[in-house]
Amino acid sequence: MMRKLIFFISALLLLSGALLAAPTSQKKTAVTEVPDLDQIRREVTDPASPYYYPKLMGRYQQNETVMNLDDYRHLYYGYLFQEDFNPYRHNDASSKNESLYYKSSHTRAELDSIISYAETALDDNPFDLSQINFLIYALRARGKVNRANIWQYRLNHLIQAIISSGTGADPDHAWYVINPRHEYDIVNFQNAVVKGQHYQEPYFDLIEVEKKDSKGKASNETYYFNIKNLLEEYYRKFPEGE
Repeated sequence: MMRKLIFFISALLLLSGALLAAPTSQKKTAVTEVPDLDQIRREVTDPASPYYYPKLMGRYQQNETVMNLDDYRHLYYGYLFQEDFNPYRHNDASSKNESLYYKSSHTRAELDSIISYAETALDDNPFDLSQINFLIYALRARGKVNRANIWQYRLNHLIQAIISSGTGADPDHAWYVINPRHEYDIVNFQNAVVKGQHYQEPYFDLIEVEKKDSKGKASNETYYFNIKNLLEEYYRKFPEGE
């Protein structure tokens, strides 16, 4: 668990610095902004748009480091409108990797297995943030630093896309996610311990957490996640909840 927290907290610090240091020309996308999902839908499905999804995913897969926050917001939220979108799909490779990753230590062969399982899982679900984190850990442990850095860049910017959607403080400023598992990933960035979770009508997930300050003093907070569009797209594709 500590490895996981270290990677995620490191990612959050990098992202916070990136937001604060954004040049004036990028300030509009550097601050929190509710994603206009109707507009994103139009842009990712329009072959003439620079955000046309096959084109955008191709850039992502080619490891382009010039993709900005706006690109990543279209990439992340645009996945809602792709045919293979299913936020409740969980494959065998993911399950195997979770049990393997949380061992106290790993052999070289086990690290190679973590890499293989993560790559298989990500072929099925490209935005499984936990699997990306597992992959980064195993690549670094095997000395494959360049590949690890590429995946760290991707992870940082996917997280930034989510964080840029709000503050999580209340329903009006909830974070927008396309997968319920991402709620727990975001909580990890806060170095917080989950104490409870429940659904609030009409379309919010609430995560109750305990956080400790630098002096070890504990406080309780609640984070809000907006899952309206996630649910709409899921039930549109799976009207029987399959």
